[in-house]
Amino acid sequence: MFKQFGIEKPIIQAPMAGVTTPKFIAACCEAGVLGFIGAGYLDGQETRAFIHEARKLTTKPFGVNLFVQEEPRIDTQVLQQARAALQPIYDELGIEGAASVVSRDLYSEQVEVLLTEKIPIVSFTFGLPSEEVIGRFKANGAFLIGTATTKAEALAVEAAGLDAVVLQGIEAGGHRGSFHTPFEHISLFDLLQQVKGALSIPVIATGGIMTREHVQQAMDNGAAAVQIGTALLVAEECEVNAYHKEAVLHAHGSETVLTTAFTGKPARGLKNTFTERLKEEVVAPYPLQHHLTAKIRKASMVQGRPEYLSLWMGQNSHLAKQGTVRQIISTLS
Repeated sequence: MFKQFGIEKPIIQAPMAGVTTPKFIAACCEAGVLGFIGAGYLDGQETRAFIHEARKLTTKPFGVNLFVQEEPRIDTQVLQQARAALQPIYDELGIEGAASVVSRDLYSEQVEVLLTEKIPIVSFTFGLPSEEVIGRFKANGAFLIGTATTKAEALAVEAAGLDAVVLQGIEAGGHRGSFHTPFEHISLFDLLQQVKGALSIPVIATGGIMTREHVQQAMDNGAAAVQIGTALLVAEECEVNAYHKEAVLHAHGSETVLTTAFTGKPARGLKNTFTERLKEEVVAPYPLQHHLTAKIRKASMVQGRPEYLSLWMGQNSHLAKQGTVRQIISTLS
C-alpha cells in the first residue's frame, strides 16, 4: 500500500498526540515503518517546527495526523458543573483552575502548514475533512487516510474519497476515532469481518496489536497494514514520561478503562484515581475538558502524582516489551 513511499514493512506507528516527538518519529522511519506525527494539540507554528525537526533526523517520508475540529456548543451550566467536579483536585494539587477554555481553530492552521510543507501522507481523526480540504490535499499529491470505529464510518471514509481507512477496534489505547453517535464498542477482528468485501480502499487495522501473531491475524482478516501504538510506547526512543512507560510495563490484563474525564472524548487508558473520581461527574465536551484538565496533568507531572495523569494504553498493554524501536518492530514482522 505504501510502496510508492519506500516503506519497508506494512506497519504504521500510531500518531499519538502529545507523545510523538521528532526523535521518535525518525526512529520509526529508520526502522522501516511509517512514522506519524500526532499533531492534534499543536498549532500551525508548532506543527511546522515539528516537521522541520523531524526532517533533520530522517530523509524518509512520514505522515501527519490531524484532529478534525468541530466548535463545541458551550453550555454554561455544563461548564460550571465540570469545573466544580475538578475543583477538589485543583485544591489538592494547590493550583488554580483554568482561567479560560476558549477553543482555538488549530485544524485550519495545520491544514495550511501541511499543504505548504507538502506532507505526503495525512490522516484524520474525529471526523472527515471537507470536500474542499480533500481536493486541496489531493491536488498536492497527498495520500489521505480516515479513521473509523464502525462499518458505517468506514463506508463514509471511502465515500468521502480518502485513499485508505484505519479501522480502530475497541481494544485500542488513546482516543476513539469515532465520529458517528451513538458510539459503538466493536472489537478489531469483528470490525474487520464486518467490512470484508464492503470496501475497495485499503484497510489499516489497529487496536490491541502487540505481537507477530496479532499482526498476522489482522493481515489474514483483510488488513493491508497495521497501526501500532502501545507496543512502541516503551521503546527507548519514545520520549513519553517515565510514569507512562512504567504504567505500561507493569500493566495487567484488565486495568484499562474508556473515559471522557481528561478531554471530553472517549479514550482508553489506565484506570486510576482521576478516572474513578470523574466516573459519575459532569464532563465538558472536547476540547473544553482538555483545557480544564491541562493544569492538573501538568502539576501532577511536576509533583510526581501519576494518579492524576492520562496514561493512555491499549487492552493488551501487559504484552509490551522494552527495547529499541527497531527491536520491537522486529518482534512484529
